[in-house]
Amino acid sequence: MPRRKSKKRPCRICRKWFIPDPRAGDRQKTCGDQKCMRKWHAKKCAEWNRKNRKYAQEKYLHDKLVIAVSQNDAGKKPSVADSTANAPVSVSHSASFPQLPRSLIQEVIGVQQLVIIEYAGRQLFRSVKEVIKRQRIEFNKDAEQLPTTRQARGDSVSRGP
Repeated sequence: MPRRKSKKRPCRICRKWFIPDPRAGDRQKTCGDQKCMRKWHAKKCAEWNRKNRKYAQEKYLHDKLVIAVSQNDAGKKPSVADSTANAPVSVSHSASFPQLPRSLIQEVIGVQQLVIIEYAGRQLFRSVKEVIKRQRIEFNKDAEQLPTTRQARGDSVSRGP
C-alpha cells in the first residue's frame, strides 16, 4: 500500500482538518477555502510589514521624492490633493493632520525638502498619537482598580427608632 507523504492537519485559520495538496506538501497552511487563504495572506502580510517597517518607510519616502521631483521637473506644482492621495494614513489621521500652505513653502525651500518635512511631521504626529493612546489605556486600567464603593459624606438623614 503506498503511503501518502502529507498527513491530515488542521487549517491555521478555521481549524478544520484537511489533506494538503501533494504539490504544496508541508507549505500548505490553510484548508484551501478562499476566506481562509485571504485571512492567512493578510496575517502574513501584516507580520511582514511589522518586521520590515523601516524598509516600507524608506520606500514610501523615496517614492514621494521621485514623484515630487518629476512633477517639479514637468513644471507642475504638486497640489495638496496629489500629496495626500498616496499617503499611507487613515482618513481620520489625514483629516486631523494640519494642512500646510504647500505652494508657499515649496517656493521658499524647494520640493524635496518640503516632502521630507511633511514625512517627518506625519511620523512625529503618528508617534505622539500612539503615545497618547497608550497612556489613555494605562489610565483606564488604573481607574478600573480604584474602589467602586461610595464613601458616606456624613450628611445622611438618620431614621427614627
